[in-house]
Amino acid sequence: MKVIDLRAQEAGQWRNLLSRRYTPDPELISQVSKILSEVRQRGDQALIEFARKFDRADFTPQELTVSKDEIQAATGLVKPALFQALEAARANVREFATRSLRADWTAKNAQGAEVGERFAPFTRVGIYVPAGSAPLVSTAIMTLSLAAAAGVPEIVAVSSVGQDKKMNSGLLTALKLAGATEIYKIGGAHAIAALAFGTRTIQPVCKIFGPGNAHVTEAKRQVFGYVAVDLVPGPSEIMIVADETAVARWVAADLLAQAEHGRASVICLVTLDEKVLEAVQAEIAQQIDFLARRTALSEVLDQNAFFVLARDEEQAIEVANAFAPEHLSLVTQHSEQMAQAISNVGAIFIGNFSPVAAGDFLAGPSHELPTGGAAKSFGGLTVDQFQRRTSIVRYDREALSKSVSIISQFSQVEQLDAHGRSVSIRFE
Repeated sequence: MKVIDLRAQEAGQWRNLLSRRYTPDPELISQVSKILSEVRQRGDQALIEFARKFDRADFTPQELTVSKDEIQAATGLVKPALFQALEAARANVREFATRSLRADWTAKNAQGAEVGERFAPFTRVGIYVPAGSAPLVSTAIMTLSLAAAAGVPEIVAVSSVGQDKKMNSGLLTALKLAGATEIYKIGGAHAIAALAFGTRTIQPVCKIFGPGNAHVTEAKRQVFGYVAVDLVPGPSEIMIVADETAVARWVAADLLAQAEHGRASVICLVTLDEKVLEAVQAEIAQQIDFLARRTALSEVLDQNAFFVLARDEEQAIEVANAFAPEHLSLVTQHSEQMAQAISNVGAIFIGNFSPVAAGDFLAGPSHELPTGGAAKSFGGLTVDQFQRRTSIVRYDREALSKSVSIISQFSQVEQLDAHGRSVSIRFE
């Protein structure tokens, strides 16, 4: 576990280590580019070959699609308690999303023209749901539920499977419950390619959503422009800012919870007190032995864990804004005030009783959030990202007559006389 003491450093010295932005590795860029090209050129055959290579699953084109019988069989295997949990989470997410939907509006501008906006759902979206080391049923709820709330008619879900070519029953149930209209058994960068370019089996979508590993994130970045994408979320991460009011046992548990998402996960503790840092480290060492993923957790602690001693709350705020974490937990005497000063973050969790896991599974806002420093430029997934905005303009004769001289000035200064003529001709 790396310990970084900022208390004696001059302002800004620490930024090279802790200030981040998403910068893909050149080798990764090349690998993903080749995968995208193969799927674009060879369609289903390339998907089958990549499924065999990466998931060790030998498909026929027909087997890529999850059938109604498979969905029915999966839902029959889900225990009532899990179904109730999925439904409770879906209800919270749907309610939160409904409050965030953008509504059509119209008004008149100063010259009397009617202007406004119209918001309609995308007709077809693709949503990636990770299912590598763990079937993320919560991601199904946190993404597809928003598409359903926005009224998207075609919601296409993709998620990888293993050698048995079957999806986890809980994941399949979550996908169907959240609103999937089509489900395909593919993952990785090749799934993103199929959603973007289409194949014989999978029709292309208008926009791609969902988190994933580095290859998935890079694939979304490369297809942006050909289709729309939501953001580029990668491996999970957490930063906790804690002082003596924090419970070290709980802080350690929250750090380990996010670390178990995978070996590329990032965890960071920022504290003003050495005793807090030492107590959290001791708790981590004790708690990790009782966790199922302790081997992977140990790798995260060795490679992607930062324990930072800050001089004061002001410096802690600077570190948080520079690091731009996906999840930020504030457990200090002045958590509310600090939250107001931190803008570069995916989601903020305030106080000892606001574990990030509650946001991962249940609270209401989507847990798909920017990672790797992308919070400096992106927010998290929201329901309005499933809506397509169109502006509306309607002039009558009177409103246009009041606008002729103004439009003429723009036409002259930009040397676009046809623009001005297209308006004035209506009054000759």
